Amino acid sequence: MRGVTRRTTAGLALIVSGVLLTGCGGGDDGEAGGKPAPSASGGEERSGGAGGEVVREVTLEVRGTGKTQIAYAADGNRTEQVTLPWKKTVELSLTKAEQQVGVLVSVVPGPVPGDDGMLKPAPCVITVDGEKVADNQDGKDILGCEHTVK
Repeated sequence: MRGVTRRTTAGLALIVSGVLLTGCGGGDDGEAGGKPAPSASGGEERSGGAGGEVVREVTLEVRGTGKTQIAYAADGNRTEQVTLPWKKTVELSLTKAEQQVGVLVSVVPGPVPGDDGMLKPAPCVITVDGEKVADNQDGKDILGCEHTVK
């Protein structure tokens, strides 16, 4: 069990390092003049500010029970000790350039006991504008969940 924890911790550290090195973009927490209008790409286009900006609603979830450490990147890069189930929803404002190259969002859940008593990563899911775009197959993928939002 100790080797699983070390591998999971090492994997978590590797993912967090990669996320930090990619310089993941965040969203604009302020409102830009009124309710945004829907765009053809499924997000919302802001009527004020930079032209062509699109807003995407991103939800990160870690399922299960108990407490675990998680690392995530959506509106910045963070690690937290959380009680499961855990959920965070943010709005990402994407510029035209970010719509072309995308903005990486991710969540890396820490270990939780499986049905057999062995530690495994907690299940995670990412949704964008209500559509599931990533999951870790109920904890089978130790790398967690990531998606490039465009």
